[in-house]
Amino acid sequence: MRVILLGAPGAGKGTQAQFIKEQFNIPQ
Repeated sequence: MRVILLGAPGAGKGTQAQFIKEQFNIPQ
C-alpha cells in the first residue's frame, strides 16, 4: 500500500506519517 500525504509546509504531514507508521506498523 502506498500513501501520499499532500499539504503545505508545516501542515503536519510528518506528524501524520509518524502516526500511520506506528499505528499500522509499516515503514515510512
